Order: sequence, then structure tokens, then C-alpha cells
Amino acid sequence: MTDGKSEQLAKAGRFSIRYGEDVIAYALRLQPQRQASSVAIHVESSGRVLVDAPVGATQTAVAQAVKKRASWIAQHVAEAKARLEHVRQREYTSGESVHYLGRRYRLRVKVDPASASSCRLRGGYLEVSVQRRAIQDVQAVMAAWLRHRAGEVLRERLDTIARRLRWVAVPPPMRLQWMRVQWGSCSPRGRITLHPALVQAPRDCIDYVVLHELCHLASHDHSPKFYRLLDRHMPGWRAVKSRLDGMAEELLRQ
Repeated sequence: MTDGKSEQLAKAGRFSIRYGEDVIAYALRLQPQRQASSVAIHVESSGRVLVDAPVGATQTAVAQAVKKRASWIAQHVAEAKARLEHVRQREYTSGESVHYLGRRYRLRVKVDPASASSCRLRGGYLEVSVQRRAIQDVQAVMAAWLRHRAGEVLRERLDTIARRLRWVAVPPPMRLQWMRVQWGSCSPRGRITLHPALVQAPRDCIDYVVLHELCHLASHDHSPKFYRLLDRHMPGWRAVKSRLDGMAEELLRQ
């Protein structure tokens, strides 16, 4: 589907429209529970454009909805790209900033050929010990430590929040997965997937992402019912989401 010329039913996938001299690319997701003619457009912190449409929506209708908000989309994509330009790739050297549960630590790299590799918090530092001074070694040790801590912290938050929700009989299974553009997802079978880097965010941001995915157990799309559940259990979630979006590039950089 390009420029909405086809009248065939829309299919999930990647599409684009032309906006002036630019092209707006977007990922289309079809949601069975979404009301007819209701199309939602999201621009993620990475600049990725997501469009949610009801099953049965025509390609023309979806493209027209995107065109109608093309100026808004272009502005937010440009802002996301501008933020990304200021995020430097990690060098994994002493003195760099590292986040854990919303607190900023300094990285301290120690090289000791005779000791086993390790990673631990010590005062205001994240201390990484490696056997040789190699970026890939420091990166691997830090990633393993973050994944281990994420497994413990995110599982505890998932279990705690799930127990408060009447539509969750038992806490769902959880897995960790490095993802490029999202913090979490919920499969049709109810398995929650979370990004290990989320453990670097403040606790209220972690709780927002966990609650967001748990709400999908009751409403798998972003329907009015879904947002009513979010509002009921975290009235200030929009401000929390905005704060998390603002720090996403910093937390996800490698």
C-alpha cells in the first residue's frame, strides 16, 4: 500500500505515504477489537511510526488517516532523530555514566588477568573487572549483569503488580529479550516479554511498562477499554511514559 490507492483490505506490514518531498514509512498492525473507522497513530522514541487499525479497514482509509496527521508525524519523527544524533555510542571506559533503577552510576573498569570477570555496584560506581582491556569483554560482562538483575527485578514487579489485578488469575510467564524499538510485548497466549535494559529505568517507569503489558491480558489492542484500565491502576501513567520516552536513547545505547 502506497498513497492509499488500493481498495483491498489492509494487511499488517510495513507501508509508506509521500508527504511533500519526504516519505513517511510506518508499520501497520491490525486489531480485531478496535472499533470500525478507528485508527491510532504512534511515534515511538526511536522515530518508528506505528499505525493501529481495525481488521477490515481499507488501505485507502488507513493511508488517509496517516496523511491527515502527516505534519504531526513528521514533527515527532524529526524530534526523535534529533535526540538520537546527540546519543553517543558507549566506549565502555571508566568514567562513563551507567543507569540502574533510575540512579546514575559511574563505570569503573578494572583489568586483572588473574581474576575472573565480574560486575557489581560499589558506592556510586558500577565496577567491572575483566581479564583484558577489550571493549567487547566489558560490554559482555555488563550485559550479563544487567540481564541477571533484570530477571530478578522485573519478575518481582510483574508478580507484585499482577496480584493486584482482578483479571490476572496467576502471574503470566515472562522472558527477557533485547528489542530495538520497544520495552515490552504481550503474546496472544499471554506471555510477557520485557527488555533487560528496562532495569536501568526508575521504578515507576518499570511499573508502567509492566502494567501496560498486563493490561493487554484483558484487552490485547489499544482500545478504550485498555486505556481505562491503565488510567484506573496508574492515573499518572502518561507523565511516566513521557519521562521514559525521554531517556530511552540513553538507556538503550550500547
